[in-house]
Amino acid sequence: QVQLVESGGGLVQAGGSLRLSCAASGRTFSSLVMAWFRQAPGKGREFVATINRSGANTYYADSVQGRFTISRANAKDTVYLQMNSLKPEDTAVYYCAASLGEYAPRRPSYDYWGQGTQVSVST
Repeated sequence: QVQLVESGGGLVQAGGSLRLSCAASGRTFSSLVMAWFRQAPGKGREFVATINRSGANTYYADSVQGRFTISRANAKDTVYLQMNSLKPEDTAVYYCAASLGEYAPRRPSYDYWGQGTQVSVST
C-alpha cells in the first residue's frame, strides 16, 4: 500500500506562484510513476502532469504547458509541482497520484491517490 500526502496549497493572486509537494511512503518511491491531477468546483478530475520513474520524462496538459513544472526527488520520496503565472481558472483541489505500471503520457488510471490540497487563485 502506498500513502500519498500533498502539501503546499493555498491562496495566491493571479500571476503568482506556488509549489506543491507530495510525500510518498509504503513502497520504493523510484518504482512509482507519479502524476498530478486537479478538480475544480463542479467539474471532473483533470490530468495536469506526469513524470516517469527517473524524472527524465514528463508530460503536461495543454492548459498548464509552459507554466507548470513537475519534478521528483527520489532520495526524498517526494514529487513536486511548481506552478507559475497562476490564473483564476487554475483554482482547484490538486491531487497526487501514483502508478506501479509503466510510464505513459495518457495513462488512463493510477493505483494510489492522495487526499488533495486546495489551490485558490484570486483576480
